Order: sequence, then structure tokens, then C-alpha cells
Amino acid sequence: MLIRGPEDEILKKEQAFRIIRSTINEKGREALYDLTGLAGGFPIKKEDKRLLETYIGPAIYEEKLKRLAVEHLGGEEVIAFNRTTAGILATIIALTKPGGKIIHYLPESPSHPSVPESAKVRGAEYLEFDNIKEFYTPPGTKLIFITGATMDHKIIEIEEFKRIISLSKKARIPTVVDDASGARLRTIIYKQPKAIELGADLAITSTDKLMNGPRGGILAGKARLVKRIKSVAYKFGLEAQPPLIAAMVRALEEFEPTRLIKAIKLRDEVYEKLKRSFKGFQKTPTGVMIRPEEIKKEIEKRNVKTRLSPQETSYLWAMLLLQEHGIITIPAAGMPGASPTLRLDLSAPDAQRLKPDQITRILEETFQKLLDTIIEPEKAKKILGG
Repeated sequence: MLIRGPEDEILKKEQAFRIIRSTINEKGREALYDLTGLAGGFPIKKEDKRLLETYIGPAIYEEKLKRLAVEHLGGEEVIAFNRTTAGILATIIALTKPGGKIIHYLPESPSHPSVPESAKVRGAEYLEFDNIKEFYTPPGTKLIFITGATMDHKIIEIEEFKRIISLSKKARIPTVVDDASGARLRTIIYKQPKAIELGADLAITSTDKLMNGPRGGILAGKARLVKRIKSVAYKFGLEAQPPLIAAMVRALEEFEPTRLIKAIKLRDEVYEKLKRSFKGFQKTPTGVMIRPEEIKKEIEKRNVKTRLSPQETSYLWAMLLLQEHGIITIPAAGMPGASPTLRLDLSAPDAQRLKPDQITRILEETFQKLLDTIIEPEKAKKILGG
């Protein structure tokens, strides 16, 4: 195996960053196309800069953020975090105790690693379900998580969402919705209500996912719960600092839902063209994707044998897309534990600079290069940063 664990995934990410740096130095930013759906941005204004001080910044921007975040997510109170992961950790520490149980329902496993890893840090028992018929709350359950949209953008069914909320209310167990991208995908593309409107106690979203905001998280919900979470966040330095809060405010002010809706047309055009060469691509709400096991099938159909795992072939294809064409995807540049599915988000601003024929041609060319590379493990290892 070329990728044996988190340490190798970090090496891969660092290799991707080297390619990104080299591309910018040699060709400029316009030679890169961030199609992760996490491109984000830092849209502060000139007048913001003089206010980004330790105490003045929060005094000015936290109140603005509360108004905008409640509009975006619902709820009574708000706190901003330096990462959504930090918000999940603070929530688990604040609302559970060692030995308690945390139950997690999502449309499709696995969970983002932030939830089970935070449970581990807290010393809590973690149970995960992706089949509503199997879902239950055992004795000792202290917190229920719901994922609105998975890492591969699979969306929870509204009836499943409502059923879990109903069960949590009967058991008087707080419910947190990890709506990192779901706060936009569920509500804009699928027309579902906001998580808190559906009865969740808390909801958290990422301000860089499918919107032009900084990498950070906003948690909103019941004031009494947010207050407890704030006390933990401040103890451990998990809260967002003034520059981040100001950028979140501007991102929410500028957020334009129509950008996601416009991506559907481009997605459909790309998908139809890809079907001519590949059977394994699927549509996502705002783009296309191919799972590692489907990449393996595409390779086998072409009578090519390899010792690489399906995940490694996905990582390698992603690195070739970056190396050859400047296309950034999560399997190349994502954090350890991120989904290995090769997904192209076509709502990204950079996607508007690519035509459907161009995207199809790039995928076909790099797949051919993938076929040539997977039969040479040492060459593949070098591309992956090993």
C-alpha cells in the first residue's frame, strides 16, 4: 500500500501544496481551478482592517454575525469557531461526559472524522447509523448528531430527519446537526427547511463550503446550550478571532444562492458528456463525482491490473488532475480522513472558467495517464509524495 494512514495522507497533502505553489509561481493563480467546493475566500473590506483588534473586533462584528447567522441557520444565539471541527469538539465536551453515549445518524457512512474523534477525546462511546430502520437511542445517550449532507454530498431524507428529531424530543436528548455544506445544499437545492426549523437544538455550518467565506464554523441554536459551548470554546481557544469573524460577516452579506442553482445546468452538461467515456460518474447536487470502487471498475474494464487500492487510484487521479491541469480536488489536497471520492464541484467560481468539453477532455486525458501510472508503483508513490 502507498497510503497506509494519516501520516501518508499528510505527505500527499504537502505534495499537493508543493504543486500549487509551483503553479502559482510559474503561471499565476489563473492556472489553478479549485473545484473542491471548499475554496472559500476572505472578503473583508478596507474599512474592516482598522477594527480587527483583540477586543474591538468582537465588539463590532459578533453582533452583526449573530443577526446574519440566525437568518442563515435559525436559532437564538450564535458562536463562531476557527473550524467547524473545533465547534463539534467544543459541543461534545460541553454537552457530554466521559462514558456517555453519542449517537450519530447520517445518510451514508462514514462520518466526517471530527465527530468520532471528538467523542474519543471526550471518552464518550460513539455509535453511528446510516439505516433509519436500525437507528435507536440506547440508555446513557447524551447527544445525538445528524449529518445533513455527507462528505460526498448525499442529502438526508426529510422524513428521516423528522423521525430522529421526534425520537430525540421524546427522550429529551439534545440534537446537533452537522450542516457543514448541508445548510446550503439542503435548503437551496432540495428546498428543505433549516435544521433548527425542523426542531434541532443546534446546527453548525462551514463558512468556506459552497460560499465565499473563510475556513471556519458558525454554530447557532438554543441560547442555554450555546452558552455552555461558549464557555468551553473560550477555555481552549477554539473560538474564531476578529479577522475571521469579520470575513464571515462579509461572506454572509454577499452570499448569493443563485450561484448554486446555476451550477445544475453545467453539472448536467458535464455528466452527459462523461457518460460517453465512463459509467461510474454520478451527479452530486452541484457537480459530478466518481467513487474509488467505480474507478477500480473503470480500470478493470480496460484490462489493466494494479496492486493499488481503489482509494489510492482515486488519490493518484486527483494528483494527476492537479499536476497536469491545475484542478484542485479533495482527494489531492484534503485533510487526513477526508473522503477519497473524486468530486468536482461546479458551483465553484473557478468552474465558470471551464467549458463542459474542456472538463470532459481533461478527465479523459488524465484517466489515460492514470492507467499508464498505476502499473508502476514507484512512479505512483513519487506522484503521491512518498
